[in-house]
Amino acid sequence: MKIDGTPEQKKACLIVLLSAYAIFAINFHTMRRSFILFIIFCSCFVSQTLKSQGTTPQVSFSNGQDGNIFYHTVERGQTIYGISTMYGVTEDEIYRLNPGSREYIKVGEKLKIPQKEMTASSTGRVEDMYIFHTIQSKETLYGVSKQYNVTLEQITKANPGLTSQTFSAGKIIRIPAVEIASLPTTEIKTVVKEIEYKIKKKETMYSLCKRFDTTSDKLIQYNPELKSGLKAGMVIKIPVETEETVTTYPNQNEFNIDALIAYRNEIQKVSVVKIGLLLSFKSSDAKLAAARTEFYEGFLMAVDSLKKKGVSVDLTVYDIGDGVQKTKEALQTEALRSCHLIIGGTTNEQIELMAAYALKNGIKYVVPFSKCDKLTSENGAVFQVNTSYQNLYSYATTRACELFANYNVIIVNTQDKDEKDLFIRTLKANMAEVHISYRELSFNERSFQADISSMLSTTKPNLVIPISGSLEALAKINAPLRMIADTKSNYNLTLFGHPEWQKYTNDYVEDFFKLNAHMYTSFYANNLSPDVQRFTNKYYRLYKKSMIVSYPKYAMLGFDTGMYFISAINQWGSNFEDNIQSIKHNSLQTGFNFQRVNNWGGFVNTNLYFVRYNKDHTITRF
Repeated sequence: MKIDGTPEQKKACLIVLLSAYAIFAINFHTMRRSFILFIIFCSCFVSQTLKSQGTTPQVSFSNGQDGNIFYHTVERGQTIYGISTMYGVTEDEIYRLNPGSREYIKVGEKLKIPQKEMTASSTGRVEDMYIFHTIQSKETLYGVSKQYNVTLEQITKANPGLTSQTFSAGKIIRIPAVEIASLPTTEIKTVVKEIEYKIKKKETMYSLCKRFDTTSDKLIQYNPELKSGLKAGMVIKIPVETEETVTTYPNQNEFNIDALIAYRNEIQKVSVVKIGLLLSFKSSDAKLAAARTEFYEGFLMAVDSLKKKGVSVDLTVYDIGDGVQKTKEALQTEALRSCHLIIGGTTNEQIELMAAYALKNGIKYVVPFSKCDKLTSENGAVFQVNTSYQNLYSYATTRACELFANYNVIIVNTQDKDEKDLFIRTLKANMAEVHISYRELSFNERSFQADISSMLSTTKPNLVIPISGSLEALAKINAPLRMIADTKSNYNLTLFGHPEWQKYTNDYVEDFFKLNAHMYTSFYANNLSPDVQRFTNKYYRLYKKSMIVSYPKYAMLGFDTGMYFISAINQWGSNFEDNIQSIKHNSLQTGFNFQRVNNWGGFVNTNLYFVRYNKDHTITRF
C-alpha cells in the first residue's frame, strides 16, 4: 500500500489503520460487522483530514525500477562530475550509492543515480523539473508515455536526440513534468445507456414511461416499431441515465518513433545561410582580442571560399567585449533572431546567455573556444568544438591500447609540472582491462639511460610514455632516448607524447622522426601539407601579416568552423544535426566528430587525431 501526503498526513493515516487492525485482532468473530463499518468510517475520516489540511496534489511517477534510483550506463569519456551535472545530483550522492566509483569508472558500468521526486504546486502546475527513466528491454515509447501519463510528443520534445537507435535498452530519457490538466482526468459523468426490456402483459406506453422516467417520444426514437403499438413479448430498448466514473486520456495512439519525429528529418532547405558571429574584438586582454580577430579573419576566408562554390551566406558580426552588456544588446537585435546559427562567446556569462537564447529561439549555438560541459549536458542547442579532457583522454587511451597492444610499455615519471594524472590513470585502467602489462620508472638524471635500457625489450617494440607534457619533461628523456636509438639498433623505440608537444616541434622535429614519436591531440595542422601551406600563404596575402604562433592556430580554427557549419546548413538545412554523421569536412587543423551527449543535451566534438613522425621524415595524421 502506498500513502501519499506530508509526513504528518502519512502518520495520521498509519495511526488510524493500526487502530483498526488492533480492534480487528482483539475480537475478530464478534466484531466483524462493526469492524467493517469502522474501517469505512476511518477511510472517510482520513480522506476528510487530508482535504482539510490543504494537501498539495502529487504527481506520482514510478520508474518501474528500484524505487528512488535509476541506472546510468557509463559511456566513453564520461566522468562522475559530468554524470552528476547531467542529472542534477551531487557527486557525493553518486559516490554514496556507488562507493567504487571514487577510484575509477569504466565504459559499460552501471551506476545507481538518485531519482528526484516531482510534486505539483498548489496552483496545479508541476514544477519545472524532469525525472529520468532507464529504458527497459522490449519497452516502447507508447508504453513509457502511458506509465508516466504524458504524451508521446511531450517525451520527444524533452528528448530532441531520441530516435529508434537511441531508444534502446539501457539508454536514459527525460520524462517532463507537465500541467496536471494535461494528465488523464477522472470525473463522474451522467451517461445514457440502453437496456433491453421485454414487454409484459397489460403494460402500456404510459406505465413504461413512468417506470423508466422517460418519454414516449424517446421510446419511439429508440424503437420505431412502437408507432404500431405495444405487444406483449416485444423486446425494446430503454434509454436509461446513469452516473459513472469516466477517465479521459490525452489523445494519442501507438506510433512508430521514427514516424513521430519525422518532421525533424525533413530537410528544410535554406536559400541563404544566416550566421551570427559574437566575438570580443576589443578586450582588455590584448592577446585574447588578437586571437578572436584572427578567428574572424579565418572565418571570412571560409565564407569567401563557399561563396565561390555558389553558397549564399549572410554574416552578421557583433563585438561583445569582455562583459555581458554588449552580449545582451546583441541578443535583442532582430538580425540575430533570424539566424540559423550563432557562434562565439568567451566568458562563462556570455556563453550562458547565448546558450539560453539559442534554446529559446530554436537556433543552433557553437562554442568554439571554451569548454562548457554542464551546458552541453542539458541544452540541446549547444555544439562544443573544444573537446573536453575527459573525452580526449578516454578516446586516446582506448586507441593507444589498440595501437600498442603488443608493445613493451614503460611509463616514466619525470617529476615535472603538467603531469597528466587523469590521462595516466585512465590509460592504466584501460590497459588492465585488455591485459596489457606495463612497467613504471622514476627519472634519475644520472642513471636514466642505464635504467631504461635494462627495461627495454629486443623481441618486442618498446613504447616510452612520460607522464608530463611539459617541455622540461621532454628535454629530460629526449637525449638519453636519442642516444639509445642512435647506438643500439636492436631496440625498436617509439616515444608517445601529449598535445603540448606541438609547441616544441621546431626544436625537436629531428628527434621525433628518429624516435618514431606519436602524440594524441584534438587538433593538428601539418605544416608540410600543401593545403596548410596554401592557406598560410593566402592568409598572408589577404591580411599582410603572419598568423599568431599558437596552438591551435585561430585563423585555421575559424576557417574549419566556418566551412563545416555553413556547409552543413547549406546541405541539410536548419535541422542539420539530424544528419550529423553524414557531414564531412577535410579539415586543415580541427576535425569534427560531433556526438550528442545524451537524449536531451547538446553535442560535443569527440574528434581525435594520432600524429606519427615517420623515420622517412613524413608526418601522418590519422
